[in-house]
Amino acid sequence: MNETKLIEKLKLIEALFAGATTDGEKDAAFNALQRIKERLKELHEIDPPVEYKFTMSNMWSRKLFVALLRRYDIKPFRYYRQRHTTVMAKVSKTFVDETLWPEFEEFDKILESYLDDITNKVISETIHADSSDAEVVKQLSKN
Repeated sequence: MNETKLIEKLKLIEALFAGATTDGEKDAAFNALQRIKERLKELHEIDPPVEYKFTMSNMWSRKLFVALLRRYDIKPFRYYRQRHTTVMAKVSKTFVDETLWPEFEEFDKILESYLDDITNKVISETIHADSSDAEVVKQLSKN
């Protein structure tokens, strides 16, 4: 998958989470974002924001998650001495459960696959053609 296809795929996912119903809406990323922001404001009335702690497995996921929060005008932060892969945010539970986390998981899965493909390509073309995992062997017992 090239970078252009990756971006197109991510935009389609965003449109689906915004509740797009037609192909025209799916292509209108700005309108999708506006719908999500409006929905978030409505949720704040009935489901007030609470403090969440999100722990990411890697820095790429953290960067993606922080960007998603900022996209929805949610301020990401972390407390002093928390790990760099920890992200704190005040957001409604409904928004996290129905939009933010599912959208992040979809984006993260696609981004991880893309980064894995690129990494394997670079390694196989520059270092060694075989970039498979190391063999798993049975441990010898000490007798």
